[in-house]
Amino acid sequence: MRSWASPPVPSLAGVRLGEALTLRVHDTASGRLVPLQSIGQARMYVCGITPYDATHLGHAATYIAYDVLQRAWRDAGTNVSYSQNVTDVDDPLLERARERGEDWAALADREIELFREDMTALRVLAPDDFVGAVESIPSIVALIERLRERGAVYHVDGDLYFEVHTDPGFGDVSGYDEATMRRLSAENGGDPDRTGKRDPLDCLLWRAVRPDEPAWDSPFGPGRPGWHVECAAMAVELLGMGFDVQGGGSDLIFPHHETSASEAQVALDERPFAQAYVHAGLVGLAGKKMSKSRGNLVLVSELRRLGHDPTAIRLALLSHHYRHDRDWTDGDLGDAEARLDRWRTAVGRRAGPDAVPVVDAVRAALADGLDTPRAIVAIDVWAERALAGAEEAVARDSSGPPPDEQIAAPTLIRTLCDGLLGLAL
Repeated sequence: MRSWASPPVPSLAGVRLGEALTLRVHDTASGRLVPLQSIGQARMYVCGITPYDATHLGHAATYIAYDVLQRAWRDAGTNVSYSQNVTDVDDPLLERARERGEDWAALADREIELFREDMTALRVLAPDDFVGAVESIPSIVALIERLRERGAVYHVDGDLYFEVHTDPGFGDVSGYDEATMRRLSAENGGDPDRTGKRDPLDCLLWRAVRPDEPAWDSPFGPGRPGWHVECAAMAVELLGMGFDVQGGGSDLIFPHHETSASEAQVALDERPFAQAYVHAGLVGLAGKKMSKSRGNLVLVSELRRLGHDPTAIRLALLSHHYRHDRDWTDGDLGDAEARLDRWRTAVGRRAGPDAVPVVDAVRAALADGLDTPRAIVAIDVWAERALAGAEEAVARDSSGPPPDEQIAAPTLIRTLCDGLLGLAL
């Protein structure tokens, strides 16, 4: 599947002051900040959209968070292999297509293209692999066959199910108790009450063909894959086991990330699926999670159509910590537009206060759990001093280049905002 064009990322490699920082992120499985021990090469898989409606601000906040992680890795000299899937066949997509009386594949294609446009406008770095479930069906079938060989699969009325407790580590990702798991399974695409299942939490691997639904041939008969096994197969195929970060919204912790990890671990008899499980908080509107099913969406494309600067949209989302649930308000965007105007005015001057401490502060904030609000405050302070007429200073690295090779402070701030936060000033 075609991805989108990444924006250029300016380098801060010449500005190296202070001690080297270790990038740490909050790991859901352990419940604490953990160091990412990627030496020279990192691997990240982030669960992508189900393309039955346009990109809302919850999507945008999620993918911007992992974009900042990727930028922080790259700034530290780490190469990143980044994979993102598209769930381009699943119940919600088929249901929406039936409601609208249109072809499900055409609906998916249109919404995927709009997602590309929104990600481009928000200056999100494109994944190296942007892969749909449909094109990955051979890999998905192969993973299901390995699960069958492990004795972890059984039939219910022609459908195939994964026996989750064949993985002794099932539950380690979320840490939830049985009652919570059953509730979340029912809320998030599972079928805990289906008759014939060995355990309420066992999950669908292969759905036998139904009337008026797409189907593909397989050794199990015609049908289509379940949601969790799609991501398990794609992540393993693209990145291998033990990749550095599994990302996605916090609503994917269970059952999606819990179950996909167990499926891969049982199929390949290897663990862990991922080194760290990094989850973004949810964006709501008027106290309710922003979701397509509720219809309470604020769409990136609609904000763009109304003339709002995508950089301001991005800045508004970055002003909240990625892990925290939050409500979107008109004030968020208004505040971001005003802040962006101040920053652009400040970097438009020929001189400003020393910017090297700001680079250090932003790097430290991002290394400490991707704390973008803290990073933004550091830039705010610089901008206020610049607007107040603080004396000119230049950015220097430890090697001390001659004055004519030093970087003017406003230029360095512009480079910092672009390279690490993805904000074009």
